[in-house]
Amino acid sequence: MHDEFQSVRIARRLGDPPRKRGSYTQETCPDLFELSDGNFAVIGTEATTALDPHLPQDAARADYERIVVISRETLIRAKKDIPDA
Repeated sequence: MHDEFQSVRIARRLGDPPRKRGSYTQETCPDLFELSDGNFAVIGTEATTALDPHLPQDAARADYERIVVISRETLIRAKKDIPDA
């Protein structure tokens, strides 16, 4: 765990909980959260190996970063809770 995250907590969920999106088995539970420091956290499917070679030339990923996929439905249902810039 990176030191900068030790005092960070999940402040709230963005969008509907997985059960409301049809995940009754807790096996597919992509989720989005706003953190106490104003950043966001994502639970999704780890896809770094598959997608890393396809990143645009102007995109970069540090060794400790991962590419995570969430369903379209998860993001669309979270849209109402994502603050405008």
